[in-house]
Amino acid sequence: MDDVDTFSTGRTVDIDLGTAEVITIDLDHLDPNPDDVLDLLKDGQCKDWAWTKLAGEYWRKGYLDGAERIALAAVDSFHANGSNASLPPIYCLLANIIIARSRTAPKHILSDARQDLMNEERPKEDYYREAAQLFNAAERWGRDSGEPVNETLAFLTRGIQQLATRSMDDALRSFDGVLAVKPTNLVALLGKARILYARRNFKEALRLFQDVLRYNPNCQPDPRIGIGLCFWAIDNKAKARAAWQRSLEVNPSEWAVQLLLGLDAINSSKNAQLPEAERTQAFISGTKLVESAFKANQKSAAAANALCETLLRKGNFKRALKLAERTIQFADTLTVFTEGHLRAGRVCHAEGSHVQAKRFYSAAMDGQPKHVLGAIGLAQMQLQHDEIPAAIHTLDTLLQPPNPQKSLEATVMLASLRAHPRPGVSSSDMAQEKTRARDLFERVSKSIELDESRNNGHVPSRASRAILDDMDMHAEIARLWQGENLDRMRKALKEALRISESTGKVDPRLLNNLGALQHLEDSHTSARTMYETALTNAAALNTDISEAMSTSILYNLARVYEDQSEESLAKEAYEKLLSRHPEYVDAKIRQAQMLSNINRHNDAHELIKQCLTSQNSNLNIRAFYTYFLIQTNSIKIAKDFVFSTLKDFDKYDVYSLCAAGWIQYHQSRESRDNSPDGVKERKRGFQRSAEFYEKALQLDPRCAFAAQGLAIVTAEDALGTLGGALPSTVPADEGLKRIKNAREALDIFAKVRESKDDGSVYFNIGHCHYACDEFDRAIESYETASKFYDGHNISVLVCLCRSWYSKATKDQSYSAMNTALKYAQRALYIQPGDKAIVYNIAMIQQKSAEMLFALPPAKRTLSDLQQVIDQASHAQKIFASLASVKTQLVPYSKDIADNRRKYGESMLRKAEDHLAAQRQHEAETQGRLEAARRKRQEEKDRQEAAERELQEKLRIESEKLAEERRLAREQAMEWTREVRMESDEEKEKKPKKARKPRSEVPSGDEGEPRKKRRGKLKKAGSDQGDEEGAIFTDEEEVERPKKRATKKRIVRDDDDEESANPRKKQFKSKEMLSDTDEEMS
Repeated sequence: MDDVDTFSTGRTVDIDLGTAEVITIDLDHLDPNPDDVLDLLKDGQCKDWAWTKLAGEYWRKGYLDGAERIALAAVDSFHANGSNASLPPIYCLLANIIIARSRTAPKHILSDARQDLMNEERPKEDYYREAAQLFNAAERWGRDSGEPVNETLAFLTRGIQQLATRSMDDALRSFDGVLAVKPTNLVALLGKARILYARRNFKEALRLFQDVLRYNPNCQPDPRIGIGLCFWAIDNKAKARAAWQRSLEVNPSEWAVQLLLGLDAINSSKNAQLPEAERTQAFISGTKLVESAFKANQKSAAAANALCETLLRKGNFKRALKLAERTIQFADTLTVFTEGHLRAGRVCHAEGSHVQAKRFYSAAMDGQPKHVLGAIGLAQMQLQHDEIPAAIHTLDTLLQPPNPQKSLEATVMLASLRAHPRPGVSSSDMAQEKTRARDLFERVSKSIELDESRNNGHVPSRASRAILDDMDMHAEIARLWQGENLDRMRKALKEALRISESTGKVDPRLLNNLGALQHLEDSHTSARTMYETALTNAAALNTDISEAMSTSILYNLARVYEDQSEESLAKEAYEKLLSRHPEYVDAKIRQAQMLSNINRHNDAHELIKQCLTSQNSNLNIRAFYTYFLIQTNSIKIAKDFVFSTLKDFDKYDVYSLCAAGWIQYHQSRESRDNSPDGVKERKRGFQRSAEFYEKALQLDPRCAFAAQGLAIVTAEDALGTLGGALPSTVPADEGLKRIKNAREALDIFAKVRESKDDGSVYFNIGHCHYACDEFDRAIESYETASKFYDGHNISVLVCLCRSWYSKATKDQSYSAMNTALKYAQRALYIQPGDKAIVYNIAMIQQKSAEMLFALPPAKRTLSDLQQVIDQASHAQKIFASLASVKTQLVPYSKDIADNRRKYGESMLRKAEDHLAAQRQHEAETQGRLEAARRKRQEEKDRQEAAERELQEKLRIESEKLAEERRLAREQAMEWTREVRMESDEEKEKKPKKARKPRSEVPSGDEGEPRKKRRGKLKKAGSDQGDEEGAIFTDEEEVERPKKRATKKRIVRDDDDEESANPRKKQFKSKEMLSDTDEEMS
């Protein structure tokens, strides 16, 4: 018997009992006892969806037992009815119900639990096995019945079961299978988000949780909880709190969000920077929330764990032990499982049950061997049993690789144990133990100082405060250094004095060193803050100490000003530093660099000379001077200077070797001497360049600059064809050889880029792509390189110009040629006196005109043509100027420049012809367009006129037809009246006939019927000439029915049809008139 096909409004389900009786079940007011519902479902022999719908509603309302009863009853009902095809979804539902039950089942049952006894409970594994069996049954019945389980339902059920058993990879595949078909499935999205969160992919998990919230703001479980967890994991705690608070507003009874907010409040109460009142209030509110969460779900290991910590601090050991055992038995993650053992151990430790405490601590260490509190607790128990070597081993294992833990408490404890004399330890071994103890205490001291300096003198954690305030520890440190290092001993004693006096002052040297580390990591703002704080603190110290520290701190501060583009502040700092110490060459070098940046090269050169005068053997100064000469294009002077450095000061200086290699390569590459001696010198220069680079790599195999140099030599085949004279005819395989070399060089540059992300690397990669005619990729690499130099590097701009020019020539693209021109003009703006760039601009302008001249008029515009002609005219002036330069050494060929000028003259002679042709073409094109536009308009007007004419014709016909219908209707009504009158006359039979003369005018009501009657007389009576007594002919008698039939078809009036039918039956034209007819005449 069929159940209802649709849901009625208002969350109800109608059950059709098959006896014309329909029972409506209100889903919002379900009876916790499902007996009545079961009777209805069985009586109605409902389909599977009705059973699952009602079971799901019971489950949704928390009546899990009722839901399970309905599902089991459905299985029995379908088995009894033989409806095996309906079983798969029921079994899937049962599997999900069993998984839901497993969430409240213990996972690890303690056989020796003292407070939380769970021996009678079923473990989670039993539920998992049962759920797997039910799902397998669903798949089996689906195969047997030929109607397999719904794919989405199967994937979801399997994914939930796999997620419950921590089979993350399998669960992720299951959920992805659902999302591939239905990307908005909330269950799959939530499952996948949980997996990504467990895998620490917090950003992607956050996106999925937000998608769920967007799709269904009322979704349960609340995705806001997951959103808050993701925000917390990515250190956005404000948004995490906001998400959880909103979740609590929407679902006030949600235990998970209460737990999270409670833990957050408890953690906030540990913040020493908050006022005491706020900390107290945060602890109280957090504790209340944790208690509420545990009351809402007493099977939650996380809630039990959090509440156990609170009770442990309050000294309620009995209840704390119960909660710790609850945590252990219901924990489904290793972290919570370990925390449960740890807290159980602490409870037993506080109670004095050291044996049990040691057992719990050992169990915590078994789960997480590197757990800090577990190791410390176990070591304490070992000390209680006088097992000092075992305690040392436990703590040493914690702090040593692999996976060494950074625990100040454990480090201090281990250092104290190593420093303590032990029986059976020799003096030499004890000396080694003291050395290790000193190292450990030093590690603790540096860690605390680092944390303290990062927080501007505030110790970030309670543990650090406790360690810093431990005077015994500092006294022990002093004893360890006694007789060996008085400075360290003094430092330890001063630290102890600091505790007693509570001065809390930060050593400026530490701030300076930390600032330098931040500076090297490009954290300029943080570094600047540290430098400024260190400088302020140093100024408050003794003058001698302050001066020494202030010098280096002020220099570092000036450097960070410079890196932050605060040139004025950096200049003031350097000047202040040099006013105190005029011999401080590092400050002078930085001043020279700043002057060089604003093109004040002469002033910068003077400062560098002063530095060399005072410290001529300083390799750093000599290296900077080499760099300065190369940047100012003084290549020859730079070559002599770097060779002097290698010869007279240090022949193994890597920087000088690389600089020498670059200079040799640059001079050889730019040589235009094609004489035999020039070719030999050119080849020798390339060979020496490679030798310098190889020597630098031998001294420093990680030198990226030397590796790049060799890669460039490889890419351009500097030791092959390029090293000698350029032949007049290029060999056939030369192109392929250069491409092969470029590919090999690309591999080298890719490796260099991994270790040095610098503009020069991308610059050289662009060269390789250009050599392979991959102009687009070359442009991409050059543009990336240009970003490193803020778009002000001339070489990069020239290469960009060259690449765009080659691309434009290859593709015949005028827009690309314009881009090449823009780069050339930008390079000329930065370096106005470079004649090579001027030559390139003229060449591009002339080539643009040549390109457009070669194009047909249809592929160019008059404005572009006029522009390139103007540019070509300007190029003529440039070529003439370049060809007339008197200087012999120019970066171009004067003959070629003059030939380009002559070529331009001949080309421009055709300019007017091209302009005229273009004007004519555009005029013709415009004319054709106008003609086509007019033609389209005329056609449109014609169509509109034809449409209007058609509409008018239709209107007239419609009016005519309406008039004909009106007339036909009137005529039909007239005929109807005639028939009725004739019928009445036939019914009246008079005994006597009184004939009257035809000329007599009838009076009263009899006249009209008589006139109508005459219409049926034979033609023999047509000799009467009276108009009112006219008689129809036989032809008229034949034609009239046809006319009336036609009118009847047109009018389609129901009343006319009803009145016409009786006439056809009752009235006929008679062949002879009877006496009765004569009486009616």
